[in-house]
This record gives sequence, C-alpha cells and structure tokens, in this order.
Amino acid sequence: MRTLNCSVSRCLNFNNYSGETLDPESKKMPPKKKTSRLGAPFLLTFILMFLSWIVLSGKFDLFHLSLGVVSCLLVAYFSSDLLFQSVTLGTLWKQWARFLMYLPWLIYQIFRANIHVMILVFHPRMMDLIDPRIIKFRSKLKGEIALVTFANSITLTPGTITVYVTEYGDFEVHVIDQPSAESLPGDMETRIANIFMES
Repeated sequence: MRTLNCSVSRCLNFNNYSGETLDPESKKMPPKKKTSRLGAPFLLTFILMFLSWIVLSGKFDLFHLSLGVVSCLLVAYFSSDLLFQSVTLGTLWKQWARFLMYLPWLIYQIFRANIHVMILVFHPRMMDLIDPRIIKFRSKLKGEIALVTFANSITLTPGTITVYVTEYGDFEVHVIDQPSAESLPGDMETRIANIFMES
C-alpha cells in the first residue's frame, strides 16, 4: 500500500498561514438575498438554456422547439438565481465583464503553476521539495457562485486541489508543497471578490 511521505502533523496542517485558526462556533448561515424568480436573471438563463437546446438537439421542428421552450422555462424558473445572482441587468453585464477579464489572469496562473510543478518533478531534490499537505482556511467570500468559482480556480491550478468547501467559506485544499500553500487564499480570492462585488 502506498503512503504519503509526510507525518500526520505536517499533512493535516489545518491552520491558515496568517495564524488564524478556525472557530467552529463562529459558523453562521450567510443571509440569503431575496430575488425575484422573474426578471433579468430569469430571461438570461432562459436564453442561454434555449440556445444550448437548439445547438445540442439540432432539431428545428415545432415539436422539438416547443419541448425546448417548456424545458428551458422550467429550468430558468427554478435555477436562474444560481447562474445570475444579481437582480439588475446593468450589474449582470459588469459582473460578466469582470469575469471575462479574470480568465486571462487565471490562464496565466495555470501556466505558471504548470512550470512550477514541472520544476518540482525534474528537480534532483524532488523528494525534499515535494511536501504534500492539506491546509484549511476561511475565505472572505460569501456568495455561493463566488465560493464555487474560487474552489474551481484552485483545482484548475496544478499543485492545488480543493478537497472540501462549505457554504460558510471554510476550505480544505491539498497542496503539493509549501510555496503552493502560502499562495492561498491570496490574490485569486481578491480578484474573485471583485468580480462578484464582495470586496
């Protein structure tokens, strides 16, 4: 059986690097924003779903199009607040514009992390440099989409994998070495907070 080359105390390092420890008693449910089921988020979700339906089905007869309309209306009604949490159309466009500006930065971070992992793998002292561990920290992000975006961004970056995240913003992340651990939550969290106007 293969085991990790690290002690239990090193692998299960559950404090974040700023010295702040997580207090389980401080967990409070973040307040949910009341949003209307109809409006700009509903309309945009319906349009995206229906366009996807048309592209993926490839059928343009009345029967298939009407099935698509009904299905997409139901999906948009029940899940529009998941994709678009803002209520006003102006806010939505700003949010998406900021997200599109975030993507090139994320791609650059993925490239840098790939180079870092490659150096680790080919380094003569690889066994000394690779120090796998699980770190735990609390994010300042509050929104569900912001937390999911942050978790996915961490996982997309080589050397780090989001193992667990809660609705309170508690993260458990597997990191390959100390420098990868020190970069979290870092600039990535700040940029995502800016996208979703939580900064």
